[in-house]
Amino acid sequence: MNGFEALHIAPAKAICYSGFREGQRPGGVYPTYDEVKEDLLILQPHWKYLRLYDVDLHGETVLEVIRKENLDFQVMLGAFIEAEMNNFGCPWGGGVYSEKQLERNKKQNGKKIRKLIDLANRYPEIIFSLSVGNEACVDWTDHYVSAAQVAGYAQKVQQGASQPVTFCENYVPWLHKLKPLADVLDFISIHTYPVWEYKHIHEALDYTKANYYAVKEKYPDKPVVITEAGWATSSNGRGIDPEHVSEENQAIYFQDLMTWADKERILVFFFEAFDETWKGSPEPLEPEKHWGVYKIDRTPKKGFREQMHPEARLDC
Repeated sequence: MNGFEALHIAPAKAICYSGFREGQRPGGVYPTYDEVKEDLLILQPHWKYLRLYDVDLHGETVLEVIRKENLDFQVMLGAFIEAEMNNFGCPWGGGVYSEKQLERNKKQNGKKIRKLIDLANRYPEIIFSLSVGNEACVDWTDHYVSAAQVAGYAQKVQQGASQPVTFCENYVPWLHKLKPLADVLDFISIHTYPVWEYKHIHEALDYTKANYYAVKEKYPDKPVVITEAGWATSSNGRGIDPEHVSEENQAIYFQDLMTWADKERILVFFFEAFDETWKGSPEPLEPEKHWGVYKIDRTPKKGFREQMHPEARLDC
């Protein structure tokens, strides 16, 4: 029993969705209604749950498309909160801002939390849960927010919306410093990336299971969701051994992960739907760009195509 029944969340296939295409990026050019519709029609046969990262124009468009096109999705909607504190230990040199910028970020975060509540109330039949941030408390983040502040945001959302509230974070902080935050949340959301931690594909599922059960054992009375778990398909060596990544390895991890999640009735959001070229450095093989089960042109990657689109095997 994972506690989902009390939250009215039935485990089913779930995926992280961010639809930025070539030449698009957050804060710049956003996907159009028709582009989002195309994406969701690709995803609908295979997934029930979508995770959205922010209450920006993209998030609003996705919700609008689902409602107007009567698509069968349920959404975890997040508010992407920006840095409210400096993190001088950020390994890539980010995480340090002026006091004026931090104050602007805090005001903007407050607006995002209010918009999260507003959208939750406008789309109650589509949005099934709410997240008050993403990877904002881990030691390496470039958008650091204190756990106490995140807890305050969670309580504000709980007061203003009816959906259960969570916070999405790497599994490690849940094991030591985030217990006061966990006590406030309706459920806990963890991220687990074996390939980022130099694990071979044959170690991957056991490592993910160990991450999940470590958090679950620490919070036996809280439902625990995996909101990110995935496998890159290309790497320039920055943080990930190029020998560990391929479309075939992604397909192995996906299948192993989904089989385990189905057996244990755990809600797992696979990361992610589509490759996004705006992420990371300009280097084409930057691993941040290559986590999608679909390429930037919306064609499925080889291993995923053979699993989820068996008719395509005839073309191989």
